[in-house]
Amino acid sequence: MTPPLAPETDRNLAASPDGLAAVSSYPAYAILAKRADFLRAASARRQGAGGFLLQARRRDDGSDAIRVGFTCSKKIGNAVARNRAKRRLREVVRMVLPTLARPGWDYVLVGRPGVTIDRDFALLQADLEGALRQIHAPRPPRAPTGKPA
Repeated sequence: MTPPLAPETDRNLAASPDGLAAVSSYPAYAILAKRADFLRAASARRQGAGGFLLQARRRDDGSDAIRVGFTCSKKIGNAVARNRAKRRLREVVRMVLPTLARPGWDYVLVGRPGVTIDRDFALLQADLEGALRQIHAPRPPRAPTGKPA
């Protein structure tokens, strides 16, 4: 037997105890899937962290979407180890990225052999926070190369 549906007006009010629907103030992020997006991020800014490498690039396509990709090579281990490393990276991103990411940016986290799986989870979180702050820190202007014209 199928349970009866609640009236439309009551369904949204039941979402929270005070009768207000819950809305997240953090921006949602999308997952990178195309190889070209990973390659573009790889040729942009990089910031090493204890448990992974963070690659980031600002997209100038007018979109405010935050996109994230994860990659782990076979150096990490077999498929089970690579999937575990990516699961840990996804969870760290879920916890940290909404507060520190900037709209219109792509981020790629690259797992490191032996470290991404074994590193303490709190340290992985701190690594991502520090790497994001470094990526978004103001950069000094580049000095001229000094080559004669």
